[in-house]
Amino acid sequence: MPNTKSAAKRARQSLKRYLRNRAQRSKMKTLIKKVLRASSRAEAEALYREAQAVIDRLATKGLIHKNKAARKKTQLAHHIARLPA
Repeated sequence: MPNTKSAAKRARQSLKRYLRNRAQRSKMKTLIKKVLRASSRAEAEALYREAQAVIDRLATKGLIHKNKAARKKTQLAHHIARLPA
């Protein structure tokens, strides 16, 4: 238990940020899975654009490292390129 009002507030803020960050990372992972499971290249490309925007946003905010963002986008792009047209 926090001993001061300020420590209690920091604990509340920390929990709120943790939950928001976890939800955003989960959303990113879900979008990546949707791209990988897409049945057609057109569907995968549409989902990729959405996933790319989320990945870039998380990297900008510092929730994931910029190199991880670049790596994930490259992996998805290579996956889409291998799909039959």
